Amino acid sequence: MENLILVDENDKMLGTMEKMAVHRLGKLHRAFSVFIFNKAGELLLQQRAFGKYHSAGKWSNTCCSHPRPGEFNIDAARRRLKEEMGLECELVPGFSFVYRAEFGELTEFEFDHVFFGTTDQIPSPEPEEVVAWQYVSPEVLTAELEQTPEKFTEWFKICFERVMQHYYQQQEND
Repeated sequence: MENLILVDENDKMLGTMEKMAVHRLGKLHRAFSVFIFNKAGELLLQQRAFGKYHSAGKWSNTCCSHPRPGEFNIDAARRRLKEEMGLECELVPGFSFVYRAEFGELTEFEFDHVFFGTTDQIPSPEPEEVVAWQYVSPEVLTAELEQTPEKFTEWFKICFERVMQHYYQQQEND
């Protein structure tokens, strides 16, 4: 049984609750999303496994999940990047945002911490988590999101523009 960290609107921990109960009740909880770019500036996307309990088969950011109670967000992001995509690279914090999306009887209501990384490694994804992956240029991805938004996860669509703004700002500062 996996417990998630319940938080308030300032990301202050309020307690823990079993994962599916959190999603059935629509409780605000801590999460993270990882966005990996290659040196050509393309974003690594994953297609979620068809057995996932929501958003199955949809394309999304490189990896996302929930930290365990007592686990730092950055450590959780590194752990899941390795578990889901078979990748290890330096991750840096980007920004946080709150979103709410409903999936039938389940609700994702997350305080999401976003991390960025750069690598040209070839992923070796866990098949129970990921069925496919691809590096995509921001221009192609923007067009795909406009033309076929149903192919993508809700949280990805919500934060994509802000992710790209942050990425380009970082590139200018480097």
